[in-house]
Amino acid sequence: MERLIAIKTPGDLEPWTGVPDLPPFDPGDLVRHAPDAHWVLGRNNRETVGRCSLWWRRAPSVAGHRLGILGHFASRDGAAARRLLAHACQELAARGCTLAVGPMDGNTWRRYRLITERGSQPPFFLEPDNPDGWPQHLLEAGFTPLAHYSSAMSTDLSLQDPRMEQVARRLAAQGVRIRPLDPQRLEDDLHSIYAVSRISFQSSFLYAPVDETEFIAQYRQILPSVRPELVLMAELRDQPIGFLFALPDALQARRGHSIDTVILKTVAVLPERAHAGLGNLLVARGHEIARNLGYTRAIHALMHDTNGSRNISRHYAHTIRRYALFARSLRP
Repeated sequence: MERLIAIKTPGDLEPWTGVPDLPPFDPGDLVRHAPDAHWVLGRNNRETVGRCSLWWRRAPSVAGHRLGILGHFASRDGAAARRLLAHACQELAARGCTLAVGPMDGNTWRRYRLITERGSQPPFFLEPDNPDGWPQHLLEAGFTPLAHYSSAMSTDLSLQDPRMEQVARRLAAQGVRIRPLDPQRLEDDLHSIYAVSRISFQSSFLYAPVDETEFIAQYRQILPSVRPELVLMAELRDQPIGFLFALPDALQARRGHSIDTVILKTVAVLPERAHAGLGNLLVARGHEIARNLGYTRAIHALMHDTNGSRNISRHYAHTIRRYALFARSLRP
């Protein structure tokens, strides 16, 4: 017999951990991500067949709606997903929410989206993954795609955008310099990456501010996989104005292969007209440096289909994966 269990503390999850049929869940995320509610769909007092968290107090904003966020989502099958999602939507509607959005672990700085078109390429490092049936589970529960994303691959790092020479000269004349991440001043560089991200992405879809401590903690987790040469800092008079964060695809090594691919995780530039073309230049430099280091491919990761990064990527890469974020109206 299945029943819904409200989880109040990480300790409440102890009877419901160690579930082989669901992706693992870190109980500590209930503290770090501070959801307003977490639910487990349990069977026979020991099996977890579904789970999710809900946020409504600090949700991102969308014009005309009060959002409720559904994240930490997992389901064993379609029946479990339908019951769990129906309950989640009822809970959010009872709190005055008019639109349920997910899967998203509270905000877009954390894990969100589902793979909807997997393609033939294997998963890459830091890419969120999900069982192929989950998008259909959300569709059957009344959700529809709200936003679309894609990842693309460049298989020729020698390709050049002829406009970049002129862009490089113009920016250099302004005093802009591009340098690699400096391990000797790592704290300062991480602070600069946060400062640029906070401003660069504030007009992005479903933007919500993130605490600097949490942001830097996320980057610290992946620093052991970083090559400083692949992280580029753009500065004007020693002040950060942009960055490219790229790193090797560590999953290739875990599969027993040599690493020939770099992942362009994030490109961010302050929204100043004088910096026009800087994002393109950072990507071009990133490709050049990766090729000089012996890499042969680059993945442009997890781009919103309407973002400027997608326009940059079109010069070099072809789509290898598609993703979607889903929503369901909660209005009567």
